[in-house]
Amino acid sequence: MSVKPVEKLANFVNGEWHRSESYTVVRNPANGEKLTEVPLSTWKEVDYAVEAAVAAQKQWALVPAPQRAEVLYRVGSLMKERKETLSQLLTMENGKVIEEARGEVQEGIDMAYYMAGEGRRLFGQTTPSELKDKFAMSVRAPVGVVGIITPWNFPIAIATWKSFPAIVAGNAVVWKPATETPLMAFELVKIMEEAGLPSGVLNVVFGSGSEVGTSLVEHPDIRVISFTGSNDTGRTIASKCGEQLKKVSLEMGGKNAVIVLEDADLDLAVEGILWSAFGTSGQRCTACSRVIVHENVKEELENRLLQQMETLSIGNGLDEGIKVGPIINEKSLMKIEEYMDVAKQDGARLLAGGHVLEGEGFTGGYYFAPTLFTDATKDMRIAQEEIFGPVVSLISVKSLAEAVEVNNSVSFGLSSSIFTKDVNRVFQAQRDLDTGIVYVNAGTTGAEIHLPFGGTKGTGNGHRDSGLAALDVFTEWKSVYIDYSGKLQRAQIDTEE
Repeated sequence: MSVKPVEKLANFVNGEWHRSESYTVVRNPANGEKLTEVPLSTWKEVDYAVEAAVAAQKQWALVPAPQRAEVLYRVGSLMKERKETLSQLLTMENGKVIEEARGEVQEGIDMAYYMAGEGRRLFGQTTPSELKDKFAMSVRAPVGVVGIITPWNFPIAIATWKSFPAIVAGNAVVWKPATETPLMAFELVKIMEEAGLPSGVLNVVFGSGSEVGTSLVEHPDIRVISFTGSNDTGRTIASKCGEQLKKVSLEMGGKNAVIVLEDADLDLAVEGILWSAFGTSGQRCTACSRVIVHENVKEELENRLLQQMETLSIGNGLDEGIKVGPIINEKSLMKIEEYMDVAKQDGARLLAGGHVLEGEGFTGGYYFAPTLFTDATKDMRIAQEEIFGPVVSLISVKSLAEAVEVNNSVSFGLSSSIFTKDVNRVFQAQRDLDTGIVYVNAGTTGAEIHLPFGGTKGTGNGHRDSGLAALDVFTEWKSVYIDYSGKLQRAQIDTEE
């Protein structure tokens, strides 16, 4: 099928499309071709969207939650019908291979159905009162207007992680998508509108982080900010939200490791490492960028990885046979390339890759060869800093205890993995690894939407996307006491009899 993007995008506010005064071109990272033009909005456009969201949220919160959920069920059905179109557009603007794009769209579909189910739950608690003829319970209440800021590497999945729980809980949303990948936002908004979401409940304002993102964070009528992106930006957002006593949820990346012990199934380990290191060209916050391998199997693992890396096909992700697509833009490509000299200067040994790909098949695009370093140590910059590209480093260890220590030695704590056949060491590892996600005999990627997604330390600030935990970001707990005794009863005082 042939998919053609809309030529010029507009902001979506209060159920209407609004052109902006300023635009920038969006290009396909696989070949540099122009896809569309996206608005570069200002704080005035953000203010207008927030005003619409405030008005809409008051009415949306009064709609029974099961009815709010019906909209998400319809959204899921529409996304399922249009899965292939959405997937192709995603590959065109993001670069990830079509197989992965289909998986990401499926994640959005799953999230729609899952959060729709919460419309008939949104559970609180009932509890006995300490006084006679008195009832006590807690309920979830919507926060109000939510600002979400989403990245380019998962332009539809992460948007659904954030917007769907916010909407089913009775909030209104103002969304700033990444300017590199605006087409998924455009398509999702059309689907939400067709599914019957009332005007003003979901608003999209395109633009830069410095202008639109900052305006969202600083706007007094936005009570929650949910952000996925860089650690530096997340720290700035947390500081500004703290000054306003505004709730903030941050997911800021990782430096994830696969541990391979001496009893591991090496074929399975290689498969898991290749998928989680080079899938999405390493541009996942959960991507494997370190392999912590027992010294007894290090050489064998290296050889098997090198052999399998030679089979990776690289190119435009719309080609069904391609396994590794482009890097998102030239700036990111140059950042990856700079780390090659850093790694060599620190003493790591390059085994494969390590260079920009040019020539036939790569013209106009941004491609980096899948890269493998060995003889790295835990303190090297390539073992500590997030590169966000198809680069993985091998670190040799002598024991599980040392492997856990190396895994935990970074400032991030998102995802980790261990390959072993020893159930005792599995349980020890899942207890001691300090990441928010732990995989056993699998790579570091592949989170499912019904479990919390997020991490520890520099990865986040304690909140989670996905699963029931996502509802905690977008709701407030309200405790309710109903006294039917007909007299004033004073807790902690009138019980002293």
